[in-house]
Order: sequence, then structure tokens, then C-alpha cells
Amino acid sequence: MNELKLSIENINPAVLWGPNNDHFEIIKKQYPKLKIVARGNEVKVLGDDHELTVFEEKFNHLIQHIEKFENLNITDLERVLGSKFDSASSAEPANDKFASGEVIVFGPNGVMVKARTANQRKMVDCINKSDILFAIGPAGTGKTYTAVALAVRALKNKEIKRIILTRPAVEAGENLGFLPGDLKEKIDPYLRPLYDALDDMIPAEKLKVYLENRTIEIAPLAFMRGRTLDNCFVILDEAQNATDMQLKMFLTRMGPSAKFIVTGDVTQIDLPKKQQSGLHTALRILTDIKGIEIVYLSGEDVVRHKLVRKILAAYGDIQ
Repeated sequence: MNELKLSIENINPAVLWGPNNDHFEIIKKQYPKLKIVARGNEVKVLGDDHELTVFEEKFNHLIQHIEKFENLNITDLERVLGSKFDSASSAEPANDKFASGEVIVFGPNGVMVKARTANQRKMVDCINKSDILFAIGPAGTGKTYTAVALAVRALKNKEIKRIILTRPAVEAGENLGFLPGDLKEKIDPYLRPLYDALDDMIPAEKLKVYLENRTIEIAPLAFMRGRTLDNCFVILDEAQNATDMQLKMFLTRMGPSAKFIVTGDVTQIDLPKKQQSGLHTALRILTDIKGIEIVYLSGEDVVRHKLVRKILAAYGDIQ
């Protein structure tokens, strides 16, 4: 009798084993010739070589499923265990909307984060084929949320090693120096929308670990100077508040294996009146460069409260 040891340290054991260990019992029944023992972050399996090989393959598919969707129900469990793994299906739930590309990523407890409008879906298509994407549109169009979802998907799929989220630390009528606290406490309020999006897509405990080990880094734009950002997914949010020099600096940080998304709303520029937004310049001079895509979101893409669209129209930001 041989022994196989498998690690589950990168996933939540409660999701794998299910409520009251229901999933664990199903797995044991599926492999009656094996002795399966779960202890902490390790699974020990005893049996003959052939059975162990089959078990290891199926078990790894379960782990991949949980890493990707943060969820495992009995139907998915039985399908993964009872069928041959097909790389085309990637053990994904049978879901027509997912197959069509509408679901970007699965958040905690299987919550589906979707591209909900035509232009959000266009963002998904564009970043799949190009390495730099500008997503431009008014408030409430989901440009930042969709961008963060795309970054989280890339991380879960192991396409990149890190996510870097950044914003210019510029807001109307406020100055960092007058805010209380240390530098992090001064900056965090400006970056709160990025934290909020991550909260919807990554379990709290895992997000805490990612932030601590810098798998996910959130920092003001000025902190990007002098760096080379490679093997990562980088999002510059509120880019309308970046100057020409800042936006040029940001875009030239790009390493060979990186994806960049720049989001902005040209109707909400908070820079001093005499200072030009770098976003206007970038949209003018980078339009025809192959590998750079620009998606313009509109009032039709507003996904907040129905009054938001009416408010934007009243201010003249949309038709």
C-alpha cells in the first residue's frame, strides 16, 4: 500500500469538505478502495498506485475549481469526480451565461460578477486581445468594478502573479497634508473604491493575506515612479486626475508580461484649473497604436440606481 500527501493550504477547507463534512463523505464513497485522512492543511491518502493516480487528478481539479470560484456545491463535486477532466470546460459550472463570457469571476460563496452591459463586455473582449485598455465613461458605468474583476480573474487563473491598483491622490478641495494619521491612513480614503470592489470578489481572509504579502498592492500613482511592473495586472483608476507627465510615467512602467487598464471620467477632473488632464492627451495621441484599445462607456452602461442616469443627464454628462 502506497501513500499520497496533498496540500490544501491555499483554499478554505470548509469549502472543500462542505457543511458537516458532507463533501468529504461523498469523496470517500467515490473511492472506497482508498483510505483518506484529512488533517489541517494536508490530506493523506493510502492505496494502490493506480487508484492514487486517479484520485490525485480528480482532487487537483476540485482544488482548481475552488481556487477559481471560491465555492463548491454537491452538483459540481459529483460532476468533477464522476467525469473526465476537460481543459475546455475547466470544471466550470454548467451556465450558459458563463459560457458566453458574461460572468467574469466568481466571488465569495459563488457570487457571480458579470459584465452587465454591452460596453462592459467589450472591455472583457478588448483586454483578452490587447495589453493596454482605456475604459472611459461617467460615474456608475462599472468601469472600475469591471477592471478589478478582470484583474482578479487573471490572478485566479494564474495568468499573472500580482495585481497592482493605483490612483492619483487628488480630490476636490482636499489636501493630503491636512488629513489626520500616517501616510497609509491619509491615502486609504482615496483608494476605498478599489478595496470595495475587491471585497466583492475575494474572501476577506484571503484578501487580507494577499494585501499583506503584496500579491495585491494598492498605492497612489506617485509610488509607481522608477518601477518596472511585470507579470502583473495593473489598473490606474481616476486617470482624469493624472497630469501628462504622470500618465506618461505610468504607461512606461509596463513590463513584457503585464496588462494595464486605465479608467477615467473626463467630466470629473479635479486638477487645478490651469493644469491639463493627462487623460485627454493620452486619448488623443495613443488612439491608433496597435495593442492599445479604448472603450467609451455611456449612460446606457450606468448600473447604479436608476436616478444616477437622470442626475448625469441633468448635469449634461450624458445624453
